[in-house]
Amino acid sequence: MKHPRFWNLPNILTLLRILAVPVMVWLLWEEPATWSRSLAAFATFVGAMLTDILDGWLARRWNLVSPVGAYLDPLADKLMVATTLIMLIPIGWVPAWLVALLLCRELAITGLRGIASQHGMVLSASSLGKFKTAYQSTALGFILFHVPVLGIHPQPSGLLLLYVATFFSIASAVEYFALFFREVRATGA
Repeated sequence: MKHPRFWNLPNILTLLRILAVPVMVWLLWEEPATWSRSLAAFATFVGAMLTDILDGWLARRWNLVSPVGAYLDPLADKLMVATTLIMLIPIGWVPAWLVALLLCRELAITGLRGIASQHGMVLSASSLGKFKTAYQSTALGFILFHVPVLGIHPQPSGLLLLYVATFFSIASAVEYFALFFREVRATGA
């Protein structure tokens, strides 16, 4: 089977998402107290999340799914989300314990998927994992849009959504581990 060449639009969008990571670090290096800086961080994050949706859709639609793209796409997402979460700690926009919990879950599931693949198993994204991603991305968007609009501050809503995302994060981790151990028991791996 012939794989698509590396330089295609879906992979370029994924690489742009990876290149946006240092931009996010710079934007959040200090509390973006100005409207323009907050808006730039928000736009960078939302743009990254939109390219995630677009690159996957284009890859499937144009039959450009490749092993490199399948590896880089989730890596780009994890880099952007992890960077954003970490950079929000020192400016006091999210609690460190919550970030630690979310990042430990990501590392554990990534490791579990690696172990599963060595045994010929594929742990596909579950519904709970997709809910986690949707809530987490929405939460971070609200938190990054840190400037009040019509007297309403979006950060408390974002933090509440991040707690909901944490619930789905833990629930999906339990689901992934249960699926893995069920498969191991069934196959004797």
